[in-house]
Amino acid sequence: MPFPERTFLADALRAETVGGVLLLTAAVAALIWSNTAHHSYESASTFPFGPSAIGLHLSVEHWAADGLLAVFFFVAGIELKRELVVGELRTPSAAALPVVAALCGMAVPAVVYAITAAAGGGSLKGWAVPTATDIAFALAVLAVIGTALPAALRAFLLTLAVVDDLFAILIIAIFFTSGIDYAALIGALAGLVVFWALLRREVHGWYVYVPLALVIWGLMYNSGVHATISGVAMGLMLRCTPREGETEAPGEHIEHLVRPLSAGVAVPLFALFSAGVTVTAGALGDVFHKPETLGVLLGLLVGKPIGVFGGTWLAARFTRAELNADLRWPDVLAVATLGGIGFTVSLLIAELAFTAPPLTDESKAAVLLGSLLSAVLAATLLKLRNNTYRRLTDDEERDSDGDGVPDIYQEDQPAFHLRMAEMLERQAAEHRRLAQLGRDMGGSDAT
Repeated sequence: MPFPERTFLADALRAETVGGVLLLTAAVAALIWSNTAHHSYESASTFPFGPSAIGLHLSVEHWAADGLLAVFFFVAGIELKRELVVGELRTPSAAALPVVAALCGMAVPAVVYAITAAAGGGSLKGWAVPTATDIAFALAVLAVIGTALPAALRAFLLTLAVVDDLFAILIIAIFFTSGIDYAALIGALAGLVVFWALLRREVHGWYVYVPLALVIWGLMYNSGVHATISGVAMGLMLRCTPREGETEAPGEHIEHLVRPLSAGVAVPLFALFSAGVTVTAGALGDVFHKPETLGVLLGLLVGKPIGVFGGTWLAARFTRAELNADLRWPDVLAVATLGGIGFTVSLLIAELAFTAPPLTDESKAAVLLGSLLSAVLAATLLKLRNNTYRRLTDDEERDSDGDGVPDIYQEDQPAFHLRMAEMLERQAAEHRRLAQLGRDMGGSDAT
C-alpha cells in the first residue's frame, strides 16, 4: 500500500469510533454467516492449524480468542498503565473509585445471575458470564456519543473496563481451568521477568521482544491459564513516562504502532469467530424463558448498572475515594449502564461455562441481546448528558464582543460591560434606522 494511504488507514484504525464500527460489523457478519451458511461457518471456525509438537494445534476460533485477543489486552494494559502513571488516575483517591466500581460491577451481576438461575432451577455455571465489560465497544459508544463529555469520564470507563476484564480473566484462570501445567506456568513467569529486565535495561529492537512475547504467550497457553493474561502483564510493564531527551515514552510509541493491529485485525476477527450464534424467534424467546439465559441478560442489563453506580456511590460516601470534580452522578449512571456491554470476554466465558451446544449458543444470544439493550440505553443517557455539557461549553466559549476572549473571563470587568453596552446601542440604533426606512417606504408595523 502506498505510504499516504497506509498512514491514513493506520490513523483511522487508531480512532475508537472506527474500531467500534469494525467490531460491530464483524459481529453482524458473524451472525449473518452463521444463520445463512451455518455449516460453512462451523467449518471455518473449527478448522485447526498450528504446530502440534508444542501444543499449539488450535482451531481458528481458539487462535482468535486466545491469540489475537492477547494483542487487544496488551494495548489495554498500556492504556491503563498510562492513566495510572500520568493520566486522570495517577492519584490513589482517583484510581480507587473506578476499581471499586469494577469489583462491585462484577459482584452484583454474578449475584443477579445466581438468584435468577437458582429461582428457575437452572445451572449456576454461568455466574461469571455477565461480569465483564467490553472495552472496545464501550469506548466506541462513548467516543461517538460523548463528543462534549469530560475527559475524566473516559478515564473512569477505561479503568473500570480494564480492571473488570482483568478480574474476568482471573476468574477464567481460577474457575474455568481444568488443570494447570506448573512447569509451563513457571516458564511463562520467567519469560515475563526477562521481558521486564530487558525493558529496565533499555534494550531496543522488535526482534528481541516479539519472539520473547510469542514464547511467553505459548507457555501461558500451555500452562492452562488463559493466554491473554500474558498480554496484559507485558502491557503494564512498559514505561509510560518520557525521560529527558525523549519525545514520547516507549509505551506510547508501542501502543501507537500496535493499536491499528488490535482494532483492525485482532478484535474484529475475534468477533467474527465468536459471535456466530444461530438466532431464531425460538432462540430469542428462550433467552427470556430459560433461567441461565435470563440470568445473563438481567446480569448485564440490571446487575451491571446497579453494581457500578452503587459501588461508586458507596466508595465516595464512606471512604476517602473522591469522584473527579469534572464529573456528576448522572455521568456515572450513564457509564454504569455502558458497563452492561459485555461482548468480548462475556462471549469467551459463555463458551467455557456452557459446553453443551444448545445452551452455549443461547447464552451467547443472551450476551448479544443484553449488550445491545445496554448500548441503546447507555447511548440515550450519554446523549442527554452530552447535550448538557454542550450547552455549558457553548456558554463558556461565547464571545459576544468579538475580542477573542470568552465572556466568562471578563464578566467582572467594567470595560467589558461598557463595550457590550456600546455594541448593543449601535445595534439598537441600526434597528431603529431600518424601522424608520420601512415606514418611509410605505410599510406598516403590521407587516
